[in-house]
Amino acid sequence: MSETLTAPIIAIVYHSGYGHTEAVAQSVLKGALEAGAQAHLIKADDEAKDWELLAKADAIIFGSPTYMGSVSAQFKTFMDESSKVWANQGWKDKIAAGFTVSASYSGDKLNTLVQMAVFAAQHGMIWVGLGEMPGNNSSSGSPEDVNRVGSYIGMMAQANADQGADVAPPSADHKTAQILGARIANAAKRWSD
Repeated sequence: MSETLTAPIIAIVYHSGYGHTEAVAQSVLKGALEAGAQAHLIKADDEAKDWELLAKADAIIFGSPTYMGSVSAQFKTFMDESSKVWANQGWKDKIAAGFTVSASYSGDKLNTLVQMAVFAAQHGMIWVGLGEMPGNNSSSGSPEDVNRVGSYIGMMAQANADQGADVAPPSADHKTAQILGARIANAAKRWSD
């Protein structure tokens, strides 16, 4: 008798101030769906957030722009709103990951991802990094390389401040976001087996 495996449920909870982070969230979603997950977007600043979906998700991917070296205020509010879930350890043993966007190549994005990873750890979640070697870090590299910003802990994107979300971040960052979505979908499948 063969087991029928159900597709993992992935929730991508994000805040986007100017549309760039939402565009990256769409690419994360695409990667998760293509890897066979049931994936859903949740806006962190939506008053009608789907807490039930977050409760039944196998994995939660967090996304926020980096503002002043941190998650946005709206995303931090979502973090604080999860305190009842934390008190009951409702997300314990779920897979977690994160992504962030800023206008600068650095922009102190690492601090935002560390903040997300600590948040996930407090919830008892299992953090999964990007899993891609850095691109664009040698004379033969290119801005078109996957993981062009060179992050390990999560996915970083860079979007020029004077360009809209229809142009920025560039395609390399969207490819990297799709890789993150697929990686988390596959990690959730393995973790739940």
